[in-house]
Amino acid sequence: MNPVVVDTSAFAALAFQEPEGEAVARRLEGAQVFAPTLLRFELASVARKKARRAPEQAPAIVSALSTALDGQWGIVWRDVDPADIVLIAQATGLTAYDASYLWLAGTLGAELVTLDARLAAACAD
Repeated sequence: MNPVVVDTSAFAALAFQEPEGEAVARRLEGAQVFAPTLLRFELASVARKKARRAPEQAPAIVSALSTALDGQWGIVWRDVDPADIVLIAQATGLTAYDASYLWLAGTLGAELVTLDARLAAACAD
């Protein structure tokens, strides 16, 4: 099983059935999926923003959030090293949040699944 790290941009597309979600699902299929524990909170933030924009859809959005995090994808949650994250963020110009995904992928020798062009570019470097 190939290890992959999924970031919020990719997992949100999957969780909230956005157009890119199908492509993300194909990339995660058959892989061992890892994520920093931060993903849970970032995904909750995405759900909050979606619910603010479409209050009538809030119950469905919260349900999609719960379903995505319920273990269907078998995500292995990992803590990250804050000191390393600061150094990576400083070196790349990424946020500490994005640097967390980059650090985890590097630590595991895993592919990073992201829809964020800036994060993907930093990973390629």
